[in-house]
Parts: sequence; C-alpha cells; structure tokens
Amino acid sequence: MSVALIKNIFFKKTVTPVPRRRTRPVSGFNNAEQPLLQPFEGIDSIGSNDTDIESQISSEKSSAPAARIDAQVIRDATIAARSDFASAVGLSDGLTVPFALTAGLSALGNTKVVIYGGIAELIAGMISMGLGGYLGAKSEAHSYEAQRRQTCEDVISKRSELLNNVDSVFELYELPQNILDDIKSHLDKSSKLADFVMQFELCTMKPAQSRPLISGITIAIGYGLGGLLPLLPYFFVSKDQVYKALNISIAVMVVVLFVFGYGKTCVVDGWRGGQNIRAGCGGGVQMVCVGGAAAACAMGLVKAFDQEGGSAMSF
Repeated sequence: MSVALIKNIFFKKTVTPVPRRRTRPVSGFNNAEQPLLQPFEGIDSIGSNDTDIESQISSEKSSAPAARIDAQVIRDATIAARSDFASAVGLSDGLTVPFALTAGLSALGNTKVVIYGGIAELIAGMISMGLGGYLGAKSEAHSYEAQRRQTCEDVISKRSELLNNVDSVFELYELPQNILDDIKSHLDKSSKLADFVMQFELCTMKPAQSRPLISGITIAIGYGLGGLLPLLPYFFVSKDQVYKALNISIAVMVVVLFVFGYGKTCVVDGWRGGQNIRAGCGGGVQMVCVGGAAAACAMGLVKAFDQEGGSAMSF
C-alpha cells in the first residue's frame, strides 16, 4: 500500500469522511455505486416521531464523522481504470507480469538478458498502464458529463416522471407516504432535482478534475514498484548464476504475492475475526497461484522455443 501512502502525501485525497454506522459494510460492496441514502442508516433520529425531513438531516450533521480509505484509492493502487471502469491490473499486474517475464527469460541462462528485458518491459508497462489509467479516468469524466446533460434535459421535459420515480428510489427504506410527498414537493420547487436524480437514482458521482492525472501517476508508480521486486535479485549475482537469482526471486515473490493478496482482501473484508483471516489467506494463496502459474508458463514456453531454435540468446 506504499502507492496509496504516496498519494496521501502529495495529493491529500485518500480519506473521505462518512457517518458512523452500527454494522460492518458488506464484503465486496462497491462504495462508488451505492445509493447515497446509505449513510442515513443506523441514526437514532430515524426512529423518532419527527417526520420533518429537513430537521432529521440537520440533526445528522452534528454526528461525529469516521474516516476510511477511499475505495478509488485502493482501486488505483491495485487495478488500472479503463473504459469499463474496473478492468486491467495495476499493482497486481506489476507483481505478476514482470515476474513471469523474468522467470521466462531466466530459461536462457543469462542475467543480462533478464535485466535488460525486465527493465524494458518495466518502462513500457509503466507508460502503457499509466496512460490506460489516465484515459480511463478521462472517459469516466466524459461519461458523467454526458449523463449530466441528459439528466438536465429530462428535468425540463420529464419533470413529473422524475418526481414519480422518488417513490421507487425510497421504496427499499419503507418511508411513510407523507414523507415521500414532502420530498417530492420540495424537489419540485428546488433547482437540485438533477443532482438528486444523478446521486440517488443513477448513483453517479462527479469525478474530481484532477482524477485523470492522479490516476495515471498512481497506477504507473504502482506498476513500477511491483515490477521492480522480482528483478532485483538479478542485479546481485554474476552472469552465469541466473538460476540462483531465479530461486531468490521466486522466494521473494511468493512472500510478496501472498502478503499483497492477503492485504488487498482484508482491506475490503476487515482484518479481525476468523472469517476475515481465512478470506485474507484465500486471497493470498490466489495471488501466489496466479503469479506462479504465469511464471511457470512463461519459463516453459521460453525453454521450448529455445530448444527448438537450437541456440540461446547471448551478449
């Protein structure tokens, strides 16, 4: 999580205040897409006889906020944002792809090949992953603006229809009808109807203007830090000790992949309790299996091609 720490120091946007809740969040729940009514759960004033929405909301502002890590920061530190918002890999890719590449090049028996090839892949990977994160965040911002314009047009042409959707938005919370009528009456007179539709009905949050640049830099740094680890042992051995460096790299990466998988899982599920510990161990084992399988396949293919060609690359 060193990347998240770097982002916290330079950009200071890693912590978002949210009201305290009585229960732990559900595992794997996407905080970026949850309805914004969620923070009102667990507040004692909801159970009172006061049906004035404005007074209930104002009373909640006095509650002391808790702090948690922004889900988007974790996403940037572990995965790269593309057009589908959560595909491709960032730090996890940096831990697996260069590891597989260095293991595969080790089959050629030359540490210089491994070092030069690994550095070249690391630079190219940082550039491509950083650009992927930047363009993905830009696409996300453009998508929000397009949705916002469409919503503003609907507010003008379909205002009554949008107001009728208020009942369905709050249906899950079983609010009294008089409260729903008050909400609709207030929104009908308010200029914030478009904001309400975007946040509550479409569950869409406006991305920060600095998001593309921060996302690209964070992902590139994460990939670079992750990819440098399996390459380091090859700098400290002689030219003909490539398999010694490979064994050290494997040992290091088994530990790193397990710790990364464990931490990534527990950041979402929680750190305490037998169930969370087992889930973290499962995430760690999964990362080790993925990285090990990629490295084994790469090494096997390089050996097969090298034997078929009848000669190894040398400097």
